[in-house]
Order: sequence, then C-alpha cells, then structure tokens
Amino acid sequence: MRHLLPTLKELTRTDMHIYDESSVQEKLLPRPYTDSDINVTRPVFVRSGTGSAYLYCSFLDQLNLPGEKGLPSTSSAKSTEPDPFPVTPSFFVPVPLISLSMELAQVIPLFAKSSILIVKNDRDEWTGYITASDVMNSLHQAYRLMEAYLETTLETAGSALSLIDEEAKVAYWTSGAENIFSIRKTDIIGQPAANFFPPERLQSLKTLYTGESVYRKQHQPRSDLFALINARPVRLDGRIVGAVAAEVDITTEIRLHQELLHMSSKIQHLEKAVARLHPETDPFARIKGSSPIIRQCLETIRKISTTPATVLIMGESGTGKELFAKAIHDLREPETAPFIAINCGAIPASLFESELFGYEKGAFSGADPKGKKGKIELAEGGTLFLDEIGEMPFELQVKLLRVLQERSYFPVGGTRTKQANCRIIAATNQDLPAMITRNQFREDLYYRLNVINLIIPPLRLRKEDIYELTQTFLQEFSLLYNRHIEVIPPELFKRLFEYDWPGNVRELRNVIERLTILTMDGEIKPEYLPDSLTSAKVNVPSEPEHTVANLKSAGKEVAHAPNVTDSQQESHGPDHLAGVAREAANPSVTFPEQSSGSSYQQQMDAYEARLLLQYLKAAGGNKRTLAKQLGISRATLYNRMNRLGI
Repeated sequence: MRHLLPTLKELTRTDMHIYDESSVQEKLLPRPYTDSDINVTRPVFVRSGTGSAYLYCSFLDQLNLPGEKGLPSTSSAKSTEPDPFPVTPSFFVPVPLISLSMELAQVIPLFAKSSILIVKNDRDEWTGYITASDVMNSLHQAYRLMEAYLETTLETAGSALSLIDEEAKVAYWTSGAENIFSIRKTDIIGQPAANFFPPERLQSLKTLYTGESVYRKQHQPRSDLFALINARPVRLDGRIVGAVAAEVDITTEIRLHQELLHMSSKIQHLEKAVARLHPETDPFARIKGSSPIIRQCLETIRKISTTPATVLIMGESGTGKELFAKAIHDLREPETAPFIAINCGAIPASLFESELFGYEKGAFSGADPKGKKGKIELAEGGTLFLDEIGEMPFELQVKLLRVLQERSYFPVGGTRTKQANCRIIAATNQDLPAMITRNQFREDLYYRLNVINLIIPPLRLRKEDIYELTQTFLQEFSLLYNRHIEVIPPELFKRLFEYDWPGNVRELRNVIERLTILTMDGEIKPEYLPDSLTSAKVNVPSEPEHTVANLKSAGKEVAHAPNVTDSQQESHGPDHLAGVAREAANPSVTFPEQSSGSSYQQQMDAYEARLLLQYLKAAGGNKRTLAKQLGISRATLYNRMNRLGI
C-alpha cells in the first residue's frame, strides 16, 4: 500500500559497481567520466580493508555530494591513450553502512552525513544502496496519498469535522463545518479558533487543554447554534498535539420542538377528543423515538410477530418493556384477543400459583365457592405477559416450565388438566444467567423463555429521542394539569441531554410531569428541575436498579432491627423517611468497588441493601411500616428479601 511508509528493502537500489581497496592501490579503477567500460549512471563504491565504504568520485556530480568534482588533466587533448592518474583521498567520499533490519526513522538522520547509504544484509554483504532523493520522494508520495485518503474520508463522513493543533489554531475544516457554522475554510484554517467562537463554549479547546473525550454531548458553540458533539484529543508520543471534533447540528430540531410546544390548549383538547373517537390502530403508536437503535427494535418486533414463538424481553427498569410486549401482541393477534399481564414480583408466593393457574371450588379455605380462572386461562387465544419474571418464586418455576413444554396445567385443587392456548412473553430487568449461577432461576426455564430475545436500549443510548419524548409527555401533562407551555429554554434541553437517565424513560416522564406542574406562567425554568439534574455531573453504572427511588429491589446485608411499639412506629412518618432518603443519596453511600470476582448484580445487591438498611432503621425495624411507606405490599417486600436470602 503506497500510502504507508516504504521499507528499506523497497527503497534499495542494486545498480552499482563495487571494488576492493586493492583496485585503488593498483590504480585499476577507470578514469572518471571517460571510461567506456563502466556505466557512469551507476555509482562506484570501494570497500576498504576495514570494511568501510567509499563512493568513487565518478558519481559525485549525479548525487551532488561534496568533494572534488573535476580531475586535472595529465595528458594533451590529442592523446588517445588514457594517462595514469594519481589516486588521492579527494577522489572518495565516506558512505555510512546500514542494515536492512533498521527502521526508516533510524536511517533518516544518517543522510546528514551522506545523501547515499550502503545497505548490507545480515551476512554483512553489500546488497545495494539507498539515496536521500528516493526516500524524500517516497515519503512525499505517501504523504500525498494519505492526505487524499484522509480528506476524502472526512468529507464523506457528512458531519462537521474540525481539527485544532497544539497552538489552538484550526488545522482542518470540512465542508460540513462550513455549512453549519457559515465560515469558509479559507478564512478559518490557520487562525485561532477563539477568533470565531467564544472560548468558554469551545469543547475542542477544553479537550485540547484537559484531554477530555466526549461522546454525543449537547454543545452550544454559539448562542444561536446547538449541536451534538464527539471530541477526542490527538496524542503523539504521549503528548496532546491537537483535538478533533465531529458535530451534528440540532438547532432546527430544538426550534421545531419549541414551536410545536407553543400550540394552543384548544388544539390540544381537540386532539384528545379525536383520539377518543378514533382509537389508534398502529401497534407502535405508544413507542416514541426515531433513533436507529429504536428502529432496529421495531424491525425485530415485526419479524417476531410472524411467529407464535415465546419472547424474552430484557432491559433496564423504566425502558417500557410492557409497551414492546403489547406491540408484539397487537401485531400477531386478532383485535379481540386478550392481553393479560401479571407482575411476578407483586404477588406473594403463597398466592402466585392460584393467580397463574386458577383454582377449583373448595380448593382451600377462603376460596371463592365458584372457583376462579387463572391468568393462563384468561389469556386463552391471546398473550400472557409475565413481567419481572426474575421475581417468580423458585418453586413455581418448574410448573411454568411444564406449561411451556406440555402446553397444559392443573388448576389448584383440580384433577383434570387444562390446555394453555396462549402465547407467552416474559420480561425482566435482571441478569438471569447470573441468577442461574446463584440457583435463583432455573436454567431449563431460561432456555424455554429465551427462544427470541429482544433487548430494549436504555435512554442514555438513544438521547436523540429525548426531544420527541419530551414533546409527547408535555402534551400529555399539559392537558392533565391544564397547563399551557409556551417557552422551553435551551439550557433545559442541554441539561436533559447531559444527564444519563438511570431511570430511563420513566424517569424522564416523571421529570416532565414535575416541570409541567411547577410551570404556572407558560415558561419552564431550569430551577424547576430536580436536584439530580441540577447537581454535578452524574456518573452511573450502565445497569439498572441503582437509584435511591428504586427501593423495591433492595437486598442483602440488612441488619435486623429490634421490634418497636406502635407509638415508636408513628414517630417515623413519611417526612422522616424522606429525610433518610436524602441521607441515603449522600455520597457517603457509595457504589461497591468493581471486583473481578463479583458480578454486577452482587455489587448492586450490596449497594441497595445499604439504602434499604437506612429506610428500615427509619421505620424502627418494622417491615410492615416500611412496606406501607414505600408504597408496596408487605408480601412484595418479604418476597424480595426471601429471594435475596435475607
């Protein structure tokens, strides 16, 4: 490949003459420029007895080497016989010897001594020579090719690409950058970037000075311009010598969404009325987003919907797994087919079997005398959605496995089997393979469920959907709370983009609801944002279940607090518990350190346990009070604690 640096072997010439020192002593060398027996276009080298190399002066003119280029004539012009000539040191130029194993970077400094170098092999044999002109020509050609490749690649990328050197001057500026910033390449290249943009808004300068790399960060290089930027420092020999940035203009999108949010309340109410009269038939209508990763998920759903196969949906908490399950159901089932959802973590283990399989009359004390249909029977001809499948009691997993294998089951207290005529979709935010290793989930059930796997991306991996989601939630809550939103400042969108959203779409929805409630004058202000968005940059793990608000999955290392009286329980009300929540969010409660010997779930269990411990202490050790204050059932709390071995 000609754009790469040439090797010494590629640069080596072999068209040369070699003489020994004895030829010099015996004056057997031909007269320079006149001897017809030697090709004067080839260099003549002399090997001394010590192994040193010399270039005979007949080649001096062609190489422009220092030395005596003319020889005094010792014969008349009419003489036809070559006259002997004295051999003196001025007829020879020392030439350095190099090895083929040397790097080009080691060879280049030797050209300061001579513009021609002898090449020898590993047996110390002279195999050829290289010249400075050949090296320079090869380097220049490689540079030109590399420059052409680089320029074409950068221009083809389509983004606004720019490069600043270590002096903070613009070294490269693509046509995409010209279009976005309206600055011509001829005007900006070679000039300080700070001459065209406010230095405090230049991410490239920050990257140059600090070495910080950013990816898809919301960026505002000018007051009238918004962009998503990727920036990385350019390093050479461990030193930062520049910074490169790729930017995508999102100003139009921001302004468009701002204009859309200026709609009158009358139009909003009309849209709501129309929606009630004409229900949406598009199964993907409730899934908002147009990012490539979401489009890929929807395409996968279309493929899944052509089969009745069991589907396992995996994704972090708050990503909307049930919406995707409902979309699969709507695509592959008739309009009248039932969609029955059951939360495996919200039902006590003692009642789970009867909820899932139903029971016959008189099956147990307190049972409905007429019996009761289970969720499987209710889902006949449709879809049974098992949410939080990782929370299903271990002893019941084998019964669900039988349903998947045999497509039949026994109701509680029943003696005759019933057929399970429904499709199964399961969802979880947990690491099921890790649970299998801890004997918390059956391996055979996992493989039965995991026929088709659909992974829902977290919001931090599709931030370009934040605008559309924000618009959707604003419309919903402005109608609900009778608020008319007129202005959304750019600083607010900037903070929404910079946040990593550990709670995903659910957290964004809650934030927009909060902003709508607090906005009374039609303008959302940044100070209405919750503390999690206004504080320092959030650093969160890439897995779910780690926020203070998500206490339903808290687990291990909880100390057993003593029992307390009712009066003591009353002293630990919601206000006091909220104070403990703030204390739990304090940096003193840190994430577990990364350990190669522990899985992510084990680390998160330890962290969540510390949060739950503080809540449990606030409730005086009374689990019933704690469950009530957390807004969950006592059975759910016990279920979680039992599953985690507390």
